[in-house]
Amino acid sequence: MKRFISLLLAVLLLPCIALGENVQDSLVIGLVSSRTYEIRPLIPQERDVVSLYGLVYESLVTIDDNGVPQPLLADNWQETGGGGTWTFTLRENVTFSDGTPLRAQDVAASGNYILALANADVEDKGFYQNMRYMVSSFEAPNEQTVVVKAKRDYYGVLYSMTFPVVHESQTEVAGALGTGPYRIQEFVPGSHMWLVANQNWWQTQPQVQEIMAMLYPNNNALITDYEYGRVDTAITRSVAAAQYKSGINSLSIAYSTRQLEVLLLNNAQFEFEDVRVRQAFRYAINKELIAQNVYMGMTQNADTPVPSDSWLYYDQESTFTYNPEKAIQLLEEAGWTDSDDDNVMDRVVDGKLRKLHVRLYVYEDPENDVRFETANMIADMLAQIKVEVKVTAMTYGEELEALEAGSFDMALCAFQMDVVPDYGFFLRKGNGQNYCRYPSADMTSLIDSLRTQEDQNDFAYTTGVIQQLFANDAPFICLFYRSGAILTRKVFTTVRSIREFELLRGIQDFGR
Repeated sequence: MKRFISLLLAVLLLPCIALGENVQDSLVIGLVSSRTYEIRPLIPQERDVVSLYGLVYESLVTIDDNGVPQPLLADNWQETGGGGTWTFTLRENVTFSDGTPLRAQDVAASGNYILALANADVEDKGFYQNMRYMVSSFEAPNEQTVVVKAKRDYYGVLYSMTFPVVHESQTEVAGALGTGPYRIQEFVPGSHMWLVANQNWWQTQPQVQEIMAMLYPNNNALITDYEYGRVDTAITRSVAAAQYKSGINSLSIAYSTRQLEVLLLNNAQFEFEDVRVRQAFRYAINKELIAQNVYMGMTQNADTPVPSDSWLYYDQESTFTYNPEKAIQLLEEAGWTDSDDDNVMDRVVDGKLRKLHVRLYVYEDPENDVRFETANMIADMLAQIKVEVKVTAMTYGEELEALEAGSFDMALCAFQMDVVPDYGFFLRKGNGQNYCRYPSADMTSLIDSLRTQEDQNDFAYTTGVIQQLFANDAPFICLFYRSGAILTRKVFTTVRSIREFELLRGIQDFGR
């Protein structure tokens, strides 16, 4: 501890100097954390802290650079009963950080704890709560075998096996032991979390022996300390991070998040019942301009709900090209014209002239204070195709109430996507978050088909067909996924894909 404290004091006293070099045996990182009061990996409270847990706790399955499930604590698996049962065989000679052997009972206890919370009659069902839609139980017939009873014959079950594993006796204990490359040496809420190399790790010891994570109340304090050289690395989703460009002394590494920014269109409203109107709105919105001018480039393209860097992505670029002339053409085909030359499209409905006037609801949140600016840009873009838009700002609760009641025309909001690449929750007819009232029987059939695919290739093919139908029907408009930034003066990873909840991915392999 003394050696690392001395290092911290030295960093605090030094001015910001050139540190564009490979990390050595220690790293000081900074991240925002104000709600984590104890180490509870099965029920994490903050997303960036999950990245720290990922160095301490391991899962049956990991997701590789291409987004494909691969073995981790599991040596292999097989599915039987048409995907109804998944049997995982554990690696041999894996231990927790105190030397206690990992057993199948530990995996089963961790999984069943998550399921019990997810199925309980409580408001907060936990970070891994979506597992309940795919898994009914975990069993351990012996110390090396985990049997997962699935609710669906579904390849997506593998993605839900990425939860952390703790010792059977510690599922409800703060500071549980893990099997990962690091262990938690010290944790002071609101101050720091100190990780040191786990000498009992089952893989080769990492070059970086110590990681000091400094915890900040907000992004401003974090970025200030990075500017003054008080931390080597800062992790943030603040748009302010866009000002830092990669150079000789510092790197700015973009990472992908699961936050999908969308413009919802109420398909049950008269204006949006016609698919040509929905397509016209999509052609009229210049997403790249919004991404660059409002989000400062901290976005990842998403024409459909599947991110563009996913192995499941189906490229249909021409369908989503910004084209206001095409938008006007589609509106005219749908019967809308500017008959009275007032720069607002109209059409006769039931003998009365109806203007193409829509309401756009938007809510702000502390981590996305640019959404209102985005709404105004969208209103300006739609005005170019003679659509009148009234922007109304409201609270999150007010907008959610409007979405649930269907009392809206358009709404700017975001979905937090799950690790399982399944988009049925907002596309399947009748699902609770299908706020757009998208009524497609074809899409519902495709979603149901996807959820019966246990083969990887069939899963990918069906996901591609879903994207094609989404492109044709335009039930809502995907703007982009948010990106975050890792600002660092020390290179600590060479992995190709850095993503939310795994922001330090690859540090244990660096230097080998």
